[in-house]
Amino acid sequence: MRLTTNKHSSFKEVARQKKKMRIRRRVKGTEERPRLCVFRSARHIYAQIIDDAKGVTLVSASTLDVEGLKNANKDTAKAIGAEVAKRAIGKNIKAVVFDRNGYLYHGRVKALADGAREAGLSF
Repeated sequence: MRLTTNKHSSFKEVARQKKKMRIRRRVKGTEERPRLCVFRSARHIYAQIIDDAKGVTLVSASTLDVEGLKNANKDTAKAIGAEVAKRAIGKNIKAVVFDRNGYLYHGRVKALADGAREAGLSF
């Protein structure tokens, strides 16, 4: 992966991209243990399970496609984690590696991980 920035890139975003690259050097999704990747914005939170060997998204869930969830707080993140775990177990995926995508493991990211663990995913 190559880090590309422009003159309008914020310092925080460049720092997150650098952390993301360091994490992705070690975290790889395989067919047996795909990667659970988290993206959070100010309004929404997204989670997807990716097989990096094939380069395909196996399962995804976000506040945009789950009914009744519209804001991005900790409770919503926990519900998204449970939903992505439920969909993954439906596709016979029980173990994943967690990719925090450069975000701190705190707040909404931690809540999503806890929700996924409680719903049956192991990582």
